[in-house]
Amino acid sequence: MFDHPKEECGVVGITTSVDASRLAFFALYAIQHRGQESAGLATYNGKINIKTGMGLISQALNEPDIELLKGSFSIGHTRYSTTGSTKIENAQPIGCLVGSEEIALSHNGNVINAQGIRDELIEWGCEFNSTSDSEVILQLLANAPGKKWKDKISYMMNRLQGAYSLTVLTKDGVIGIRDPLGVRPLCLGKIDDGYVLASESCAIDHIGGEYIREIDPGEAVFITRDDVKTIFKKESPKIAACVFENIYFARPDSILDDQLVYTTRKKMGAQLAIEHPVEADIVIGVPDSAIAAAVGYAEQSGIPFTEGLVKNRYVGRTFILPDQRLREVGVRRKLNPLKEIIKDKSVIVVDDSIVRGTTTPFVVDLLRKAGVKEIHMRICAPPIKWPCHFGVDMATKSELLASNKSIDQIQNYIKADSLGYLSIEGLMESVPKASNKYCDACFTGKYPIPVQLEMSKFNLE
Repeated sequence: MFDHPKEECGVVGITTSVDASRLAFFALYAIQHRGQESAGLATYNGKINIKTGMGLISQALNEPDIELLKGSFSIGHTRYSTTGSTKIENAQPIGCLVGSEEIALSHNGNVINAQGIRDELIEWGCEFNSTSDSEVILQLLANAPGKKWKDKISYMMNRLQGAYSLTVLTKDGVIGIRDPLGVRPLCLGKIDDGYVLASESCAIDHIGGEYIREIDPGEAVFITRDDVKTIFKKESPKIAACVFENIYFARPDSILDDQLVYTTRKKMGAQLAIEHPVEADIVIGVPDSAIAAAVGYAEQSGIPFTEGLVKNRYVGRTFILPDQRLREVGVRRKLNPLKEIIKDKSVIVVDDSIVRGTTTPFVVDLLRKAGVKEIHMRICAPPIKWPCHFGVDMATKSELLASNKSIDQIQNYIKADSLGYLSIEGLMESVPKASNKYCDACFTGKYPIPVQLEMSKFNLE
């Protein structure tokens, strides 16, 4: 419903003395925002058991499933499709044999050369049951030459191009792997009797763990109940962490690049106020991802922050489609204005991004109908002009509003009184790492590795 980049995926891995699947289940809950199409868990208890289902984690898994998934090692996944359609065959984790041993894998990211590798693996005799690039990674890792994991991982990294943060379940523990560019996040934590791997540190917090560090780009770590060790590391001359994790994807209570995401977003808002000041009565944020930036804008400008829109947090994804009456209500099902707070006011509205421009006009109209006198839109992301090929479903170039309209044209299109985007330079001033450590291709078109500009997520169908 919302005009945001679509979510990616979330992965977790747990080693503990008992009942790892239960901890993995609640760790997944913390990163439900990263994907709502399907979810699943895998555990090892003499053999690998996998349970997946469609929809939210609470729809895909239940108490009887957890009871059956016994074992001290577990991995989990929550999915938004970036390669392959939304169907149970593409749900994760997925498993296969390595010689006489089983492994299972969960993946966040997008491999851009999956088609060629898949064709080669079929020639090797591999069979595929899904249409996702994740199964290509699994089969490549399972069939890579070498007897030790470090040799197989080295071979895999030398072949794959693109983004992949992985948790891999084995009979001896869980492997966490991050691609050499470090596009997607992956971090490590400690619990009382084991270790945790997760896409975001908030998942570690939710199960009472202690955050240790991020997995380095090109690093593979092996966790058991008693130990964690780096088993392989590929040095890369280029790092390209996705800057949109800081803008929108990650939860504000997660740590990215050694800084709380909430703090990073406040800095973005403050920089927006410096670059695009305007006289107004109040500052509001579009909940939830833009609230921190709105607070930062308010603090920098001296204009009071207040809540002006309330989000219905229980709309979410559903298999029940709205009828025509509810389609016309549109964004109203997701947001409701606080009329008494915003009526007759000049309002600065801070949002994280405009992608296709399908929702922002409705937000502006919603505020107009609530009696707002002036609406000044301020956007934390620079204009998005290029699609993402590294794990985010962000539309094609022809669908991106800023690819086809100037900022003045966009302002007229959304019917705001003014519009200001954060500059790329201002964004890079706000994030923790140096600008050359981030992928900003969706703003600049400068991809960290060559890509085919109009790739389809259904290439492997």
